[in-house]
Amino acid sequence: MTQSISSAEPRLIVPPLSRIYALGRPLAETAMRVFAGIALIVHGWPKIQNPMGMAGMLEGLGFGPGAFWSPLLAATEFFGGILLVLGLLTRPAAFATMIVLLTTVYAHWIAMGQGWSGAELSILWSTILFYFVMAGGNRLSIDAMIGRQF
Repeated sequence: MTQSISSAEPRLIVPPLSRIYALGRPLAETAMRVFAGIALIVHGWPKIQNPMGMAGMLEGLGFGPGAFWSPLLAATEFFGGILLVLGLLTRPAAFATMIVLLTTVYAHWIAMGQGWSGAELSILWSTILFYFVMAGGNRLSIDAMIGRQF
């Protein structure tokens, strides 16, 4: 006998909560997107001020030439964060910054030998960014306001 998986939402134990959840979901998604963007801006700001500052470290991790990767890292974190806060080009911004974070998973777990404890935050942030790669901005984004998504 073949079982089918229903695509419908499961029934709520307390049905009146559905209105609260329907109103709160866009706010929660927006808060997560904005906070992720702010965190990237904060981490990217020092790199933007000194775009070559990470070149030596990146080369030490095997990402050479550092003169290429360091400014790219700075721009991706800083400007990707701004785009996420705005909800503009949300999917490409989330994808680019997710790649940066997945690279830091490699750097911490493998190259630096820190394992899970060193890579845990990067894994968490990568997962959050992956959500926005798949979901895009929501109705509280510039993407929605202009009626276009990537």
